[in-house]
Amino acid sequence: MASADLESGTDTGTETPALVADLAVIGFGKGGKTLAATLAKAGRRVVMIEQSAQMYGGTCINIGCVPTKAVIYRGEHAELLGGDADTAEGGARWAAAVGATSELTSLLRGKNFAMLDTPDTSIVVTGRASFVDAHTLLVAAGDDRLTVRADTIVINTGAVPAMPDIPGLRVSSRVVTSTELLALPARPDRLVVLGGGYVGVEFASMQASFGADVTLLQRGNRILPAEDPDICDRVAALLTASGVRVVTGATVSGVRDIEGAALVSFTRTEGTVDTVEGDLVLAALGRRPLTDGLGLDAVGIRTDARGAVLVDEHLRTSLPHVFAVGDVNGGPQFTYVSLDDYRIVLDQLTGDGTRSTADRAAVPHVVFTTPPLARVGFTEREARATGRPLRTAEREVEAMATVPRARIVGDTRGVMKAVTDASTGEILGVTLLAHDAHEMINTVAVAMRLGATAEQLRDGIYTHPSMTEALNDVFGALA
Repeated sequence: MASADLESGTDTGTETPALVADLAVIGFGKGGKTLAATLAKAGRRVVMIEQSAQMYGGTCINIGCVPTKAVIYRGEHAELLGGDADTAEGGARWAAAVGATSELTSLLRGKNFAMLDTPDTSIVVTGRASFVDAHTLLVAAGDDRLTVRADTIVINTGAVPAMPDIPGLRVSSRVVTSTELLALPARPDRLVVLGGGYVGVEFASMQASFGADVTLLQRGNRILPAEDPDICDRVAALLTASGVRVVTGATVSGVRDIEGAALVSFTRTEGTVDTVEGDLVLAALGRRPLTDGLGLDAVGIRTDARGAVLVDEHLRTSLPHVFAVGDVNGGPQFTYVSLDDYRIVLDQLTGDGTRSTADRAAVPHVVFTTPPLARVGFTEREARATGRPLRTAEREVEAMATVPRARIVGDTRGVMKAVTDASTGEILGVTLLAHDAHEMINTVAVAMRLGATAEQLRDGIYTHPSMTEALNDVFGALA
């Protein structure tokens, strides 16, 4: 366990070494590490506490956004790894992709550690933290102990995959989480994915691109149920075309190990019982906030039924000097939301304290299928539920003659939808299932935050040939 003297902060007269700081952050995620780095640069005494040296930098760069998207990209571009996308070579390409991604995350991990362990006023301490009192943390690593006393404490411990109480799920030797699957040097020949949300869909698409035989089981009638039904059906069709067997209306009743595989039992909507075998089973059944062992109850920090730390609009917990940022506070589980959490807390500590979660508008999200699915604002279904007069547009990418970029890159799959207020031109929501949708959606999100109208996007001047110029077409088709 690392330790150091932060100016006069070390108390050498006690049995347990101690550090005194202005700020202590528990967990190396985006919001907490950015706050720590910013205050350290300003001369504040900062302690970053991370339970694992393999998680310096947080979930995103180690087991989340960066490695998953790096592997997905390599799955889409077989030429980067040698060979083609057929099943025979998929295993070798997977091993190469995992190796290249491991090098990338190792590089980023080192840079993140140096960012907070190099400045004179900050230090990284590796160990598990728990509250001793409202301002004091005990950090344990093996037999080592260290106390950290701080004026301000930020809980930034993130979330972990949920494991529901399905018979056999928690004890099967062949059940893996997304974190474990990403680290496997050998690709499973047969993969069963439990869950049709963002993680399940992305991993099903990813594994299929490396030649795996994938079955996705979704309890509801559609995958990605937060999206419009027609969009859900299109994504399902893309998965099916890539080789994924998509089974909806499937309630998993049990998982058990058999010789050389796992057997997953599920009940279909009509009541029939079925099974599917897999070399591995990916549990993609949601994520829960990681608050285990923090000792929150002992100091009166309140949590909800899922374990998420309850916060106000300024991200303060029930103790005013303790904040919770990122996935652990139960908000949207996106790195860029955690970064905005940082801005809110920084404003509380060094600004006028007015910034809050209520300021957030038009926050986009992306599912990195191939091609990606991106949305900002309402779905058409949600917009109609408001009762407002609407104008809508839906354009097939393949039909957009004025958008040659899709043909240049050889991917004309997908659709683009826009929903607007018929009386004011306000953009209520845009859904993009297309090449480069993850980039296009940011343009729409900025436009919505700045109050741009549908007509302004329709008449916008965009580079050519680009996917963004499709906005001329989509908003020009409103009816």
